[in-house]
Amino acid sequence: MKKRYAVCGVSNRAMGMFIGPMLKTFNNHTEVVGLLDIDPKRHDICKEKFPQLADVQQYGANDFDRMVAETKPDVIIVTGRDDTHAGYIISALEHDLDVLTEKPMATTGADCRRIMDAEAKSKGKVTVTFNYRYAPIHTKIKEMVLEGKLGRITSVDLNWYIDTYHGASYFKRWNRVREVSGGLSIHKSSHHFDLVNWWIGQKPVEAFAFGALNYYGPEGELNPKKEDGRYCSTCEVKQDCNYYTRWSTRSRDMNIKDDHLGALGNMRPTDAYSNYRPDACIYDSEINIEDTYTATVRYDQGALLSYSVNFSVPYEGYRLAINGTKGRLETTEFHMPARVPFPTPVQTIDYFPMFGSKETIHVVHREGGHGGGDPVLLEDLFLGPDPKRPYTILSGSEDGADSIGTGEAVWRSVKEKRAVRIDEVLSGKLELIKS
Repeated sequence: MKKRYAVCGVSNRAMGMFIGPMLKTFNNHTEVVGLLDIDPKRHDICKEKFPQLADVQQYGANDFDRMVAETKPDVIIVTGRDDTHAGYIISALEHDLDVLTEKPMATTGADCRRIMDAEAKSKGKVTVTFNYRYAPIHTKIKEMVLEGKLGRITSVDLNWYIDTYHGASYFKRWNRVREVSGGLSIHKSSHHFDLVNWWIGQKPVEAFAFGALNYYGPEGELNPKKEDGRYCSTCEVKQDCNYYTRWSTRSRDMNIKDDHLGALGNMRPTDAYSNYRPDACIYDSEINIEDTYTATVRYDQGALLSYSVNFSVPYEGYRLAINGTKGRLETTEFHMPARVPFPTPVQTIDYFPMFGSKETIHVVHREGGHGGGDPVLLEDLFLGPDPKRPYTILSGSEDGADSIGTGEAVWRSVKEKRAVRIDEVLSGKLELIKS
């Protein structure tokens, strides 16, 4: 019997990651019965892209209860703006429905607590779609840790680099406002914190961090003109903006697709949606988040994480090292090779036994988003977890909360200049900090 799904937030991620595969690959197992969004244009775009949804009921942002009553879904998919996640998740749980939610599950530790409390009272279950866990390199790292190749994990070094194309995109859109995104230590870094939590099988306890807005905002050193309210499509000084000219000339734009609006075909992003512009100026004074972090995280079994992320780097990827009592592993990823200005090697894992010789491990890579992780995640979601897999990989609300709790602890530490405990954040009792 097909499961019935309703989608809250008809975003490009909803269409590309969920709706498209449900209609094509998993159509014998899934049925889309409802679409909910604040913007009617999103419904139109979705139904134009997927004509088979022409008769599916569509609802406004405040019509959740009516949608459930009329469409009788089994599962709610939450893929709207980050600050809408908690409300729809909790409403679904109050109806005893299962939930699939994009990361981050919420934007604050307080909302994470509300979600977990609601889930405890509900017949429904929350699954957070941390697709990066599923990349072949990442599952191999998990397997090496479980096999005991590293022994007891003592420390992790993770340095993440977001290039000038991807990094600037966060500052052109709603992500740049902490009140709706939680800031990038939550919106983006929760991905990274979840990977570490999962790899080492330990829970984060406490974080201390520094952070700054170095590249974007009105004080950005490359700002060609200090004036608010500009948009790339109409800006008079865009040819003096390095971020614009690097990625927006015809020769460079041919092989580059917008990460979030690439599904719109011939439609201009500025015309696609109501009240949404993905080309706001990266130097606006509205920006109230950081673009650079360094952090130390302590775990319940003694491991220490040294983490950094920078949102304006010439290339994208990460460098990882995990140390244990029996050895060390290292790997480097160069993400989106089409945007990297030099030849990139195939990613491998170097394993260094404590008292032996180095081994280089080659992993079979897969096609698909997030390092080949998306297709396998979707199989687990819509067909059920692989019964032969010897470890848990799908994420629940506690995993989502741990990643968000760490991200909030990081920016609270930046603001308050103190170490912040994760359980303090997830208690739901801390006051919101105004940026």
